[in-house]
Amino acid sequence: MSLEKSHFQRTGSPALSGRFSPVNARQRTDDDVSVKPDKAYRRYAAGIDRALSLFDTALEGWADYISFLGRLLKALQLHPPGVSDVPHKALVAQRLSQCLNPPLGPGVHQKALEVYGYIFSLIGRNGLARDLPHYLPGLSPVLAFASLSVKHPLLALFDTFIVALDPTALHPALKAIILALLPGLEEESSEEFERTLDILNGLKNAIGGGTNDEQEARDVLGHQFFWQCMFLAAITSPSRRLGALAYLQRHLPRLAPARISLKKTNGKTGGYESRSSCHIEAVTSPEPGLLIRCFAAGLGDDQLLVQRGFLDLLVTNLPLDSDVLQQRVAPEDLINLATAAASVVSRRDMSLNRRLWTWFLGPEASGSDQNTGQTSVENTTGHDQTRKRQTKYFRRYGLQPLVQGILKMFTTDTSTSTEQARPFRICLALMDRWEIGGLVVPEVFLPAMKSVWRYEQSASTAQEFEEALRSAKVFFDGVESGLIWDEISTKLLQATDMNVSDSEPFAQSLHLAFFIVRNFNIQEEEMLLEHIPLLVLSLLLKVQSFAPHIENPAQPDNLSIANRLLGLVGELLELVPSRAFNALDPRNAVLWDYNKSDFGDERKRFLDDMREYYKTHGGHPLPAESKIDSNTIANLLILTALQMVMREMSGVSSRKSLEARIAILDKLLRKVPAASRLDVTAMLPNIHEASENLAAARGDYAQLKGVISLLSLLDTLHLAVLSTPWLTDHRMRLILPNLITALWPHLSPASPNGNVEAVRCVWKIHQLSIDKKLAESCISSLMVQTATNEETDVLDIEGARRFAILWSHSNLNPTTQARRLSLVPGTSKIGSATSSTEGERLLSRPLSLLLDTLNEPKSELYVFTAGWLQSSANVQIILDFLQKHIEDILCLRDAHTDASKLVKAEDVCCDLAECLYYMQSLLNLILCTPRDIWPLLFTQVIGKERNNEPSDPRSLPQVHNEESSSKSAIMSVQICLTRVCLKASGGDFGTRHKASPGVSQLQQTATTLLQEILIRSKSISDVHNELESGIIDTLAWSVSKPDLPLQVSGIGLTSVWLTRRVREKSLVMNGNHRRILSGDHGSRTSGSTERLDQESPSETQAIPPPALFDILLEGLGATGSHPVLHHWIRFLDFCLPLYSTSIYQILLPLVGRFVKSVEALFMDIQSNFEHQDTRSATPLEPVNTVIEILNGLEQTLARAHDRLVVEQLTESNTKIPEPTQGFFGNMVSGVFPSDASMPRSTTANNRLTVILCFKDAIRLCLRLWSWDADNPRRDPTMSSSFSHVSSRLKNRARRILEHLFAAESLECLETLIGSWLLMGGPSKHSIPAPTVLNLLHVLDGSRPRNTIPAIFNALYSRTNPSALDPDRKSTLTTEISDTDLARFLVEYTRSVEDDAMDEIWNDCLTFLKDVLANPLPHRQILPRLLEFTAMLGFKVDNTGFGENRRRRRELSAQDLFLRQLTATFTVKPLGFSLENPPSRSQQLANGTSRESHEGSAADEIIVVLASLFRTLSKILVDSDRITTASTIISAQVVIPTLRWKSFPQNVTSTFLDLLLSLSRIAEATKVWRKDVSEAFNDSRFFCRYTGELATTGWLPSLRQWVISDKGRMTEVLARIPSPTSAGIVFGVGASSARLEADRRTQLNLRRVATLLLAAAADSFIESVGTIQEKLSDLLTATAASSPSAATRAEVYMLLRALVLQTSPIHLASIWPLITTELQDAISSLYPGRDRDRCNMHCVVHACKLLDLLVVTASDDFQLRQWLFITDSIDAVYRAQGLEPHALVDDLAEELDADAGTSQDATISTPNTSQTGRRKPLLSAKVLQDIPKDQLLDRAVRPFLRQLSINAFEGTYSMTPFDRQAAFNDLLFDIFDDENLV
Repeated sequence: MSLEKSHFQRTGSPALSGRFSPVNARQRTDDDVSVKPDKAYRRYAAGIDRALSLFDTALEGWADYISFLGRLLKALQLHPPGVSDVPHKALVAQRLSQCLNPPLGPGVHQKALEVYGYIFSLIGRNGLARDLPHYLPGLSPVLAFASLSVKHPLLALFDTFIVALDPTALHPALKAIILALLPGLEEESSEEFERTLDILNGLKNAIGGGTNDEQEARDVLGHQFFWQCMFLAAITSPSRRLGALAYLQRHLPRLAPARISLKKTNGKTGGYESRSSCHIEAVTSPEPGLLIRCFAAGLGDDQLLVQRGFLDLLVTNLPLDSDVLQQRVAPEDLINLATAAASVVSRRDMSLNRRLWTWFLGPEASGSDQNTGQTSVENTTGHDQTRKRQTKYFRRYGLQPLVQGILKMFTTDTSTSTEQARPFRICLALMDRWEIGGLVVPEVFLPAMKSVWRYEQSASTAQEFEEALRSAKVFFDGVESGLIWDEISTKLLQATDMNVSDSEPFAQSLHLAFFIVRNFNIQEEEMLLEHIPLLVLSLLLKVQSFAPHIENPAQPDNLSIANRLLGLVGELLELVPSRAFNALDPRNAVLWDYNKSDFGDERKRFLDDMREYYKTHGGHPLPAESKIDSNTIANLLILTALQMVMREMSGVSSRKSLEARIAILDKLLRKVPAASRLDVTAMLPNIHEASENLAAARGDYAQLKGVISLLSLLDTLHLAVLSTPWLTDHRMRLILPNLITALWPHLSPASPNGNVEAVRCVWKIHQLSIDKKLAESCISSLMVQTATNEETDVLDIEGARRFAILWSHSNLNPTTQARRLSLVPGTSKIGSATSSTEGERLLSRPLSLLLDTLNEPKSELYVFTAGWLQSSANVQIILDFLQKHIEDILCLRDAHTDASKLVKAEDVCCDLAECLYYMQSLLNLILCTPRDIWPLLFTQVIGKERNNEPSDPRSLPQVHNEESSSKSAIMSVQICLTRVCLKASGGDFGTRHKASPGVSQLQQTATTLLQEILIRSKSISDVHNELESGIIDTLAWSVSKPDLPLQVSGIGLTSVWLTRRVREKSLVMNGNHRRILSGDHGSRTSGSTERLDQESPSETQAIPPPALFDILLEGLGATGSHPVLHHWIRFLDFCLPLYSTSIYQILLPLVGRFVKSVEALFMDIQSNFEHQDTRSATPLEPVNTVIEILNGLEQTLARAHDRLVVEQLTESNTKIPEPTQGFFGNMVSGVFPSDASMPRSTTANNRLTVILCFKDAIRLCLRLWSWDADNPRRDPTMSSSFSHVSSRLKNRARRILEHLFAAESLECLETLIGSWLLMGGPSKHSIPAPTVLNLLHVLDGSRPRNTIPAIFNALYSRTNPSALDPDRKSTLTTEISDTDLARFLVEYTRSVEDDAMDEIWNDCLTFLKDVLANPLPHRQILPRLLEFTAMLGFKVDNTGFGENRRRRRELSAQDLFLRQLTATFTVKPLGFSLENPPSRSQQLANGTSRESHEGSAADEIIVVLASLFRTLSKILVDSDRITTASTIISAQVVIPTLRWKSFPQNVTSTFLDLLLSLSRIAEATKVWRKDVSEAFNDSRFFCRYTGELATTGWLPSLRQWVISDKGRMTEVLARIPSPTSAGIVFGVGASSARLEADRRTQLNLRRVATLLLAAAADSFIESVGTIQEKLSDLLTATAASSPSAATRAEVYMLLRALVLQTSPIHLASIWPLITTELQDAISSLYPGRDRDRCNMHCVVHACKLLDLLVVTASDDFQLRQWLFITDSIDAVYRAQGLEPHALVDDLAEELDADAGTSQDATISTPNTSQTGRRKPLLSAKVLQDIPKDQLLDRAVRPFLRQLSINAFEGTYSMTPFDRQAAFNDLLFDIFDDENLV
């Protein structure tokens, strides 16, 4: 409703005798001060005064009240002749009103009414008109509670005196009078009903000025005010709405439509029409908004009878087609009325629904319902005609308002599930009548779905959303299937229209469709068989229409729209069963030619037919004659999907969406039976073109996805089509090789992301191929291709590596019996080989190519193949391929027994080619056969060579003459070969001949041959010096070049040489046993080399040359050495025993090199998976390289730790043994001198070095373990590859961690705790806390029984190290404090399973006893240990078996918890933490730092205690111990905090949580009540700091306090004194004593108000009378009394608290006091008035009280609010020249006139909160920025000016009251200490 005056014209009051307007408020307040000077009047006034003074005495019973009233009546009867005035009339009216209190008996009420009657007869009509504001408020509420004997005299007073008043006197009080009389109409059978009805009619005639029909028609403008007040009364007073309904049923004019009026227009009924029009005008003027709201309020009433009555009124008096509703009422009002009427269906009452249908469908609806049982043709025809008329009626008059109203309910944001579900329930009920629901539901269906979809995002909890969704599902199930899918399809097709496409509406529509599909029941048979296939086809056709525009730059969103629609199509197709197309016989189905370029005509025809189907048939089952048949749907579905796939395959830019289209085609081909007759050979050209594009594309992941998609298409077509002649087509022999060519780059080991998927695709191609040799030949060709795609006869190294990946990811199952190859790929969607024969066909030839490289072993291929053979898990399978080569070589050797045929001396040449040839001839057999036959073969060769002397001695350089014996001859050959090999493998030789093509192969062969000679030779003393320098030079040259094969050979040679060097110096090994930390990772040395023993090293052991370690570091760290890294790792493991005496000097650089290399490689692996970059920074296999480096790291740490253990044992054996100590050693700390100051021993330094290396390894493994798979940047398509890689790294890291934990559990645990503390820190490698805890539970070596003692040792190492044995102490290399360890102990214990208590119980109990025996060293962690103890009790309580009861007794019976609690406060009292309490900003600043993770020290212990006391009963079994614990907390925490000098600033929210937890323990009731009482009675309690914590902290505690002791309110009230002026009028201490009394009174009043707010509603009903008595006394205070009038502000606060927390029925006796006091306080603002009793601060709080009363609008106050504000339509439509009668309005005009300013200034804050509820105007937010000297102009005057209009607007808008806003505002005022005296 618009409240502007220009909309409607408001007429003035009728011109009658007397004053035009009633006496204004200022004149009323001045009437009592004039006293006539004559003696008789003064004696008369004194008698009245004496009679009134009796009321101040104790009136205990009804007789006392009757006696008082009798004395008052006698005093009134003694009035002087001619005097018609009542002295002290305001006080007389107040006392009479108090005598009409409901608890008083009917005798008192009758006597009071008798006095009223005498006063009314005494003062006369004019006097009553003048004094009506004094007397009417007391009479107004009486009829609501009056007995039968009281109602008659009361109605007589209204009939005789009040109704007879002038209209000007009745005008301002008319609404109050109507409210006062409406209770008499609630019972139609009562005696007072007719009389009350007559009084109201008389009141209407009086206010209108008419006595007959003609005059009433002329004065109808006066009647409109009566009707508006009647409507306002029905709106604002629910308790009197039934009486208003009774009056409206009898006197509300029939607002019939225009057609009825025309029928009655004739000579006899013309007057009737005129009178009817006048009545209608009276009801709807000045505007019909209040009429509509009256009906809306009645329809929303809680009483069924009221709702039924207003529905009857709608049907009879306000039909839907009336001119008032269709023409005069604003559209928004009609929407609200229709919504309110429809809301009654939520009651599920047939009587209400029947009336509602009648109103919506017209007057014929009720008659049609009665004839539903007739079945004759005539009745059926008539019934159909009636329903058509009803539907037409509703469509014309009610459809749009109802739809708009329901849509408004759906679009309004709601906070609760009940409000969200309400429109769904209404719609569901409306669907009972198809005439209504059939028209409404199509309009609101999609908005309803959007509403619940939006609510999913805004719902506070999941339960709230589920509740709303449940109602939405019921509504959805009630809607017809055709309507649902018609709306969804229309919405989606409109959103994707090419001409009006917008990304935002489309996204919303698509999300809504997904929401419906995933949350609602769409499994109905009709949906699955008809509607969903139609929607799928329409969406596919829409996507097909995008095809020409996909790559249009002007429409970039088309591709995204198409892909999103395909996602929805995919989900819908999953729901469609195969029986949806079963009716289509494959043999009779007509298949279209899908190779056509366009199906535009068929597509357009289908869309038109579908729209016609939904429009004509309403989505019902397809009729037989329908144009849409199964054949059309099936053909269009398949052919549209095929065309989309073909188009995607032909375009490279759109390849990413090919997979979704193929998936859709796959589903269709599996579901449609007619698809088996498709001829798909015509598709092969498109597939061939797509395969060529894929083969020519670069090796990115889009290529791999394209291959997967294309294979899915081929597999789909292969399974769908019955015959498979298309597989024999020649184009298939071109397509499959293209696909393998496209897959080949994705088998690269440098890019592990995609390897698994690519291997599966290769096997799928092999399965699809008819020619089983096709895939094998293609792979073989690719293996010999170079990087430039040139095919050669030589195997390419990259091809070999890719074949190794293909081999490793193929599931190879060896068959030992048949000894043949069986290759079965991993199970997947793509498929697998079915037999070993097919596996041989695919991999036999490529494997042969790879093994052929062993014939040239001095190449990189040989290194790779050898390493691959050694690391291959399927060695038994590979033996089948090796066996033939071995047999050939043996046969060759056996066939040529003559040695001259094997090696001819005359053929030896000095050039490189000849040397290479001879060396290669000697080594081929050794390098290509197993180790177990090497000695035999080598002996034979030597034997054969001994008898064949070379013909030309010069051919062997530097060969010395040897003896002729066999041994000497052999040795001569060895020496000759040794020198030749040393020369050929040296760096000088390589530098001179680096340009020669075969120098690398020659050096490798020479090195390998030299190694073999050294292994089997018995003595090499002749060339010892030459060997040392030459071997070191060879190894250094191989690393610097780098030459990978030479590195491998050099490593083997160096290992053999070092072994012989040790032997020659007689360093014999003494055993070969050591504790293996790393497990079995394969052979650590090559061939037949022997491992050196490091367990018992000799002091004379030969130390390797210094240059060897530098070469070793360079080889381990060089990137070029990664392909042969496993050789370097084995060489390192071989060399470490040689460095036994200096291993600690080389340990740190060695471990640092390992860690740095792993971190670089791991970052590269992460980048590969996250950024989808196939070109890795590391050219080879990063995953295998990482694992190899981790193996070397583990071996190094194992060697160092074993050496350290030996040293520690040796050192401990030299010491004097000490007596054995307890679990944690001697408990007496500090008795013996500490050795902390002693210099650290060599063994301690060595141990520190090893521990530091351990920590680096742990951090590295933890990072590998924490590699998370939930990365949004990672492609989910490659999840299999990621799982494969991450699982390998995690498993290896886990095994290392387990071994490290087994070796040094304490140091490892501290390292993990340090990482746990860094969670969320600035480091990019910080580890989440759950990861660390989960890892501890996974590791075998960190079970709770091992971890808990380790944590205890770590704690003791920092708090009391002298109590630990030296071997249990920590090195303290990890920067963690004891408090951090204690916090981790609590979190770890919380994560441990309850059943694990069996393992750790004894250790925990012993630890706690140790702490209690000497708590001082542990003073910093005692609070956390309390939490740890409580956690133990909680977990023991959760275990239902075992000895949990005994353990609880151990925990409590031994008083561990109580002793620990006492020790906590004994060692560190809370007072030290409270000495200098931090400010609020400091607390916030400290809260962000790591050092104050839990706040200050006091806050930490308080937080712990607050959490413990919630489960105290699980820790302490006995109630006595609970009481003891509560006493300790009270004495050590609560009392010091509440009594500290900084109270209440030292109180925090955590302390209040502790106090609240303490208050909820029954055993602690006596302990904490006294503490809270003292704090509450502290004069410092009320301050703004406390107010910040009031709602969430203090009020809940005070609520518990009040519940436990009901007498607290009485105690506080007793401390409120009555005002007195005796003894302090003058004197020295008068002012200070008065101020002190004022402050005490203010604080006590605020305490009473606080208790009211803290307690539940109506908790202090019995104290209302006492509160009223105290307030009455305080309101008599003056500026000179003690306490003075300065306490009035607190009185108003207390009254506000009473209004908020007490039901109105219990405040009936206090309304006279409130009315009188508000009038006095607000009237003091009149210019010239004395403000001594009420200063501006008090006036502001009086205005706040009035503001609250107006907003709450209780029934009792509405009877009095006309005294303060204009509560009628005059607040908006005031007549010109009408003076304001209400106090607030009159005062506002007076103040504006006195100030001479404009009246446009308003309060800036709105009176509606963010929740859509009304809140008070004068809030703390409005007043906080206004200076005190400007309150009148900037706050009070605007408030007075706006109050009436805002009250009317609130009533008109029908918005509810925001109680929480008023509650918070009052709480702010109570704790505002600025206005305390």
